[in-house]
Amino acid sequence: MFIEIHFQSGKPTYLQIVDQVKTAVASGRLREGDALLGIRPLAERLRINRNTVAKAYTELERQGVVATQAGKGCFIAESASPFNNEVRERMLLEAIDAAIVEAHHLQVTDEAFLDAVQKRLQLYAKKKQETNATDDVESREAKR
Repeated sequence: MFIEIHFQSGKPTYLQIVDQVKTAVASGRLREGDALLGIRPLAERLRINRNTVAKAYTELERQGVVATQAGKGCFIAESASPFNNEVRERMLLEAIDAAIVEAHHLQVTDEAFLDAVQKRLQLYAKKKQETNATDDVESREAKR
């Protein structure tokens, strides 16, 4: 699995897992129905407590990113968000506000901040496009 923990980051470990899974879903690396590594194997691989991974998976489920199937594990949920538009907008605005505050503390200008956001949007679009192209090739090969 692609998750890396940075213990000096100051961010709780379970939130690092949550953020990295959400990033993988947003970029297309993880898709609807993909299985996440089990709690025990991921905890062993990252060398962290199983409860930390369980907390991350619980948070991902609360946010509607994953669905847990008893005895089978956690899977990326359907793309439809369980949140209504108002809740999604509020969550997005909170994340934007946090990024603006962080940029202010890092003394990043408004122009540099907006430029960085634009570059990240382009990067995600490119990753998604590459993932879709790879899936198209695999789909054609599977039909042969």
